[in-house]
Amino acid sequence: MAKKRNRLFTFFYITVLVITISLLSFIAVTVINTDDDKTESSVLVVSKPIEPPFKETTATVLSIGDIMVHSPQLTGAFVPETGEYDFTPIFKETASYFKNADLSIGNLEVTFGGNEGREYSGYPMFNTPDSLADAIKDSGLNLLLTSNNHCYDTGLAGLKRTAQVLKQKGIEFTGTRESETDPTYIVKKINNINIGIINYTYETSPSNPTEGRKYINGSVINSEANGLINSFSYNNIEAFYSDIGTKLDAMKNEGAEYLVVYIHWGNEYQTSPNVHQKSIAQRLCNMGVDMIIGSHPHVIQPIEWLVSEDSLDTSVCLYSMGNAVSNQRQEIMDSCPSGHTEDGMLFEFTLKKTKNGVFLNSLNLVPTWVNKYLVNGRNKYTIYPIVNTNDLVKYGLDTTALAKAQWSYERTKTIVAEGLTACQEAIGCEITFK
Repeated sequence: MAKKRNRLFTFFYITVLVITISLLSFIAVTVINTDDDKTESSVLVVSKPIEPPFKETTATVLSIGDIMVHSPQLTGAFVPETGEYDFTPIFKETASYFKNADLSIGNLEVTFGGNEGREYSGYPMFNTPDSLADAIKDSGLNLLLTSNNHCYDTGLAGLKRTAQVLKQKGIEFTGTRESETDPTYIVKKINNINIGIINYTYETSPSNPTEGRKYINGSVINSEANGLINSFSYNNIEAFYSDIGTKLDAMKNEGAEYLVVYIHWGNEYQTSPNVHQKSIAQRLCNMGVDMIIGSHPHVIQPIEWLVSEDSLDTSVCLYSMGNAVSNQRQEIMDSCPSGHTEDGMLFEFTLKKTKNGVFLNSLNLVPTWVNKYLVNGRNKYTIYPIVNTNDLVKYGLDTTALAKAQWSYERTKTIVAEGLTACQEAIGCEITFK
């Protein structure tokens, strides 16, 4: 009997031991699995988040040509009651275009030299009241090009004061500087697209130049101004390519994704580019410049689609935008009696940024014509955009002005239609001049 009890006790002990071991094993496995789950969970927490889809953006840039103020424009803008000058009529019909673009750019071909010790004046030495800057800002133009053959008309003081006035008015500009510490170019970030913009003018070459000095519009400039004007000499063009190449690289290093060069060049009143313009444009294309926009001839010149010599890059080159506004009227222009000096354009391009980069998405222009008319016995000037000749009726022009505007449209179309169409076909956008 005692032996039987011992056997039962042993059996019971072994059973309890087995159950205990099994329970401990289960607990251990559960803990291990729990730790594994925690490890997996922690890995998920620190894993790289899923990137949101790329958001495509666009940026629209609009440009106009030479903004000039000749003596009759000064007289017409003067307000006797206040003793001030009012230039707002100039841009009343173009302001909506400027404001609709993400960036609107004009070539300022006058100086703000002030009237202390000097008079306001038109050609040949432009010195314009500061109120023109107010009219420009109010119109929606927000970037001015200041490097041109008239930028030194009021000397070193006027060159610097022009920069000061634009800074005070809150208008960005490029091409000239107040001091050498100011930037020589601009990289504008518009809707997450970085656009590099630089502006140059040509230098003149006198018969007996002084070594180391620059000549602008036939006059030697103060040596201090040498570093305040982006300029180039046709006689030393390789130095220009070296200089602009360095600046293009600097813009790219600052993140520029699209490069635009505004250049003052060519022959006045010629509706075709000269050999220098063609050669420089091709070289800039070879250097990777995406858009080349010219001024100075005071008339419109063609647009051309360029391909680099290694076939890796392309450029759009508009050789001249013509005048934005001036008093270069057909009836007084013996050197250009055709009326082309009354013609200009609103030149617009749109960039698109995708995950593959930035590219030219659309390209278009609207011809413009400058009307000169009387209000209370004073001449006024207004730039009229001409989307098509049927659209002119909305301006309420008299018969003579309407006919001149129609002729202006046809002159511009004749010059730019072929090249513009080629560019539009190359990028696959709408063809505007059928």
